[in-house]
Amino acid sequence: MDQSKLLFCCLLLLLYFSSCREKEAECKLDAEILKSNLNVEIIRLENDFFEAASVEDFLYLLEKYPEFSDSYLLSNEYESKAAMANELLELHQDSMLVELYDEVMVHYPDVSSLEKDLTDAFKYIQYHFPEFKIPKVYTFVSGFATDLYLDDDMIVIGLDYYLPFEHRFQPPDLPQYISNRYQRDYIVPMIVMAISSKFNQTDLSQNTLIAEMIYFGKAYHFTKSILPCTSDEFIIGYTPEEIIACFDNEEFIWSYFVENDLFFETNPFIIRKYTGEAPATDEISPDAPGRIGRWLGWNIVDDFRANNELNLRDMMQISDTGRIFRQSGYKPRR
Repeated sequence: MDQSKLLFCCLLLLLYFSSCREKEAECKLDAEILKSNLNVEIIRLENDFFEAASVEDFLYLLEKYPEFSDSYLLSNEYESKAAMANELLELHQDSMLVELYDEVMVHYPDVSSLEKDLTDAFKYIQYHFPEFKIPKVYTFVSGFATDLYLDDDMIVIGLDYYLPFEHRFQPPDLPQYISNRYQRDYIVPMIVMAISSKFNQTDLSQNTLIAEMIYFGKAYHFTKSILPCTSDEFIIGYTPEEIIACFDNEEFIWSYFVENDLFFETNPFIIRKYTGEAPATDEISPDAPGRIGRWLGWNIVDDFRANNELNLRDMMQISDTGRIFRQSGYKPRR
């Protein structure tokens, strides 16, 4: 890269970070939405399970938290609760797992800020979707067995997955470009993104690239609507530099999809190249981040909602991906 290009890129980054700081300083959550008396209390199950010292202690915990025992620990797959308690006792005496728990407690001595962020997010979701049932929220140290578990009644956050990226304990068998997203600032966006699937009525039966792009676009749009003051990097998992590059090359990205007639592609292997996890979308450029089709779908959905003056609920209920695509009025920003 020559000196002039390097200087230009540095200037873009400075402008981006300055803009982000200004937006974060200006951004305020809706006071009317926050009036709700909803409050999230996170139960630190890792403390209970690592303080348990006998089979009887574990049996007590299994009875005390039946939904956690049945749905997360899958107690029904054991011969008996006693057999499960014996296994848990042995597991939680493992020196490496104890050390991992100790490290989690160093980095997460309390989760009050996480409780506040989840409380605000759940207030926003319930404002748009009053039928949303507030789940119980637990944290746990699973030995890198599960990062996040969600069902209608419960969320379990595996805090061992969310240690700092430079920590010696890291999720095994994950490429760096994915493990970099397992940080504190990604926890709530990941939870909100997962919850979005309950309300995302996108019809995927046509198995087209545009249908998958719209599905993910709606998921990102939902997450940003629920977390309006959260930076895009924590929603889509791109670095600030990647976000800048995408917008700088938006016209080229759009032209590539149009010229290669990709939107109605049904080959799952081709679809995966543009929406699946990857360090880059090499088909477009080795510098293009992976999942570029999801990013483009997000822009299309943003424009569809804005140009059709829909509320979040109505937009999420539209299943016709062709309609969203046609009526988005999307054009690359020059």
